[in-house]
Amino acid sequence: MSKTRLFFLLLFALLLAARLCHVEILWAEETLPLAAAQEMRAGKVLYRDIWFDKPPFAPVLYRVLGGEAGWPPRLAGALYGLLCCWIAWGFARDLWGRREGMWAAGLLGFFLIFDFPSSVIPLAADLLMLAPHLAAVWLAYQRRPLWAGALAGVAFTISPKGLLVLAVCAWWAPSWALLAGFAGVTGAVTAWMWSAGALAAYWDEVWRWGRVYAGTTFVEAPLKNGLLRTLNWAGFHAALVIAAVGIGLRCTKLDASGGACLSLPAGRRPAMPPWRWIVWLVISLAGVAAGLRFFPRYYFQILPLVVLLAARGFAEMRGRRRAVALLLLIPLVRFAPTYFMAARDGGWRDTAMDRDSRTAATILAAAAKPGDTLFVWGYRPEIYVYSHLPAATRFLDSQPLTGVPADRHLTQSKPVETEESRARRAELGASRPTFVVDGLGEYNRRLALTEFGDLRAWMAGYREVGRSAGSVIYRRE
Repeated sequence: MSKTRLFFLLLFALLLAARLCHVEILWAEETLPLAAAQEMRAGKVLYRDIWFDKPPFAPVLYRVLGGEAGWPPRLAGALYGLLCCWIAWGFARDLWGRREGMWAAGLLGFFLIFDFPSSVIPLAADLLMLAPHLAAVWLAYQRRPLWAGALAGVAFTISPKGLLVLAVCAWWAPSWALLAGFAGVTGAVTAWMWSAGALAAYWDEVWRWGRVYAGTTFVEAPLKNGLLRTLNWAGFHAALVIAAVGIGLRCTKLDASGGACLSLPAGRRPAMPPWRWIVWLVISLAGVAAGLRFFPRYYFQILPLVVLLAARGFAEMRGRRRAVALLLLIPLVRFAPTYFMAARDGGWRDTAMDRDSRTAATILAAAAKPGDTLFVWGYRPEIYVYSHLPAATRFLDSQPLTGVPADRHLTQSKPVETEESRARRAELGASRPTFVVDGLGEYNRRLALTEFGDLRAWMAGYREVGRSAGSVIYRRE
């Protein structure tokens, strides 16, 4: 077996082992697409019958994986991580050589394990963007604009930030074929939604609600917060940043004197002027800053670029390589223990709400009969997944019903919209779920289900039949 194959086999084993530690846990970013996938499996149509506020790729993927929690999504996560590493290896190898390719794959694999578990474990939008983002720019570099545009289109079916991927590719390889590839993929997805009668709902849920969500932030002094979080990210990824900045500074000096340290030996690929990397960085930072929230998972937007430059930097280093590599101990020491916590799943604070959802689902399963339905108030879609009860409404969480986004509704209660959410609550009031679970009121009394006057008459038909630490379970009388 070649050294390269052995390297990737070992890398896959590490990715898989890390994810199997989380086989009994669902993270917040994967719960809604997984619950939507279960509803799709029952014959419902995304957007038309299921409220979903992101592009369709994630729930469709989970539907293909079977729509269940457990080992299938964790195995898929490991395979996806391996795919990302392979793309980084190929891109860096094309840019510079095999040595840089191995560094790129290894560094990316390392940070797909030893980063925030809530970001790297679930197959959620920001992580799912990584592979098509990196592959699209790689194809743009290879002067294959049609396929680069198609992969930018795939990225757009994962997140609106796919438009930024298209912008990077357009800067690297401007071509009408690029737009044709993008239009081909997005046009096919649009046609599918139109044929299913879901296009208007898609516009309302993804773009209208998304605009309201992105246009408001719950963070005080967001620019200061963004600067601090970016500095924290740079410190946490210090090994990457130092290696990338080192090669960048060297390139700047050589470029000023007529050199081109980022280019390949003559006869392989066109030279890579530093400005291309700078434009890629600026556009990607715009994706990190979108919405002024600066969540850790948003930094996947810049990770591919930094990994590639860091791979070149490590390959070029001599005596300082070991000293810089020692900085990888920062994420290793910080997050290696979390895999033991996840495997034990006993009292880990990060998974407290997930454990509570399992408890609530157990209570529901004990009381439910065939044909019973469920509605969950709050952002707790995992209760649908764990209980296997079908949703009684198109709403799998309460964000569109309260007007308060899930990124703040545990601590704040000010809505970002009112009229639309009131109309949706009227729609909820016309439904008759067998069970109602208030998974929010125990965390924020102001947003408890019983605090909404226009739902009190509806709730009068229900009585409490059980509760967990964070959930109250009602059954229709």
